[in-house]
Amino acid sequence: MHFLFINYSVRFSKQKQYFLCLTFLLAFPLFSLRAQPALAVTGEVAKPLTLAAEAIRGLPHSEITAKDRDGKEHRYKGVPLVDILRLAGVSLGGDLRGENLAKYVLVKASDGYEVLFALPEIDPDFTVRTILLADAADGAPLPQGVGPYRLIVPDEKKPARWIRQVAAIEVRFAK
Repeated sequence: MHFLFINYSVRFSKQKQYFLCLTFLLAFPLFSLRAQPALAVTGEVAKPLTLAAEAIRGLPHSEITAKDRDGKEHRYKGVPLVDILRLAGVSLGGDLRGENLAKYVLVKASDGYEVLFALPEIDPDFTVRTILLADAADGAPLPQGVGPYRLIVPDEKKPARWIRQVAAIEVRFAK
């Protein structure tokens, strides 16, 4: 334990050395831990969810190629947004009719940015486009400031709804 506190100009008693070492060892895990990102799915859902990073990594992933703001094509990997909505029990497919057509999805970023989608924009019974909750781009995890999750909306003229740092998804009625 002396190797942690070798300093020839300052000498500590054995008791103080053990105390400092113990304090360091107990506090070290606090410095090395990072909060695991979680995604909340709330609102007009049958089963509100809070998905931990491990749960999202464990879901079936898809890949899409899309042009980002830089004009270059990138390969994104993640979970289709519709699959996350299904887990939460959102009305989709044959149940997406009548008053359910007035539902929308509000996606929120950790910095307060928000984007909106009508529920039929996400449902494969209404569209051929797959909106992806990406956790990787070009074979690497999303960088800090972009991830841990980013919504990828292919085939839009502007990537304004490609929201970064996705933290929450709310399903609401427009009424």
